[in-house]
Amino acid sequence: MKLLRYGPKGQEKPGLLDDQGRIRDLSAHVPDIAGAVLTPDGLARLAALNPDDLPLVAGTPRIGPCVGQVGKFICIGLNYADHAAEAGMAVPSEPIVFSKWTSAISGPDDDVEIPRGSTKTDWEVELGVIIGKPGKYIDPAKALSHVAGYCVVNDISERDWQTARGGTWDKGKGFDSFGPIGPWLVTPDEAGDPGNLRLWLEVDGIRRQDGSTATMVFGVAQIIAYLSQFLSLQPGDVIATGTPPGVGMGQKPPVFLQPGQVMRLGIEGLGQQTARTVAG
Repeated sequence: MKLLRYGPKGQEKPGLLDDQGRIRDLSAHVPDIAGAVLTPDGLARLAALNPDDLPLVAGTPRIGPCVGQVGKFICIGLNYADHAAEAGMAVPSEPIVFSKWTSAISGPDDDVEIPRGSTKTDWEVELGVIIGKPGKYIDPAKALSHVAGYCVVNDISERDWQTARGGTWDKGKGFDSFGPIGPWLVTPDEAGDPGNLRLWLEVDGIRRQDGSTATMVFGVAQIIAYLSQFLSLQPGDVIATGTPPGVGMGQKPPVFLQPGQVMRLGIEGLGQQTARTVAG
């Protein structure tokens, strides 16, 4: 299944993308794509529905974040060896973990705000993992059974705040609009192998990132098991798993985002995002 949320900001409704790429309304069956809806039982109930029986949504509504009521937005840093090299940092021996504030979450095609005074706002296409089954101390061999689905994430980063303003990455990662997720949540049965998906990003039509999750240092199962050792994972938690090389700070010379640019990014089988940058 491809699950999504559509409508004005703060008023999104739950939906399903049918085989013809049309949005079907799920409002009569679930209140949101969130919480218990994402558990194995909740997804099984949605999978049992016939999409042809669901109301078609007219027009082309705004697509919102594919998950609502996110409790935790957890990110993994330097999880591609070639990205660590372009950043001039060692490949980590354990996952580097930081957070994005949930107020950073936005829709896949919403405007991205360049913070006031920023000269180093950067892009990062990433595979997002959405937790369905809760757990802690998760066995790596069973970790993928905790996944409700996968999605595209753009881990937008303000590099000055990230690296030069006191040593905690979170400050540069959590500005409003810095966490577009979606366009849809793709359940594992349709998403393909999370360890072998192509992901890419363009700025103003110039291809900047073009990689594969096959080169991740820590795979999805490893990441879930690792995180669960020191925090409980809950339905609707989002994990961004790191980015391949080609970010702005890795260009020679570095290139950063300015208001009025367009980012297009996507992951094989998981859809695309298109966002315009605006002054914050």
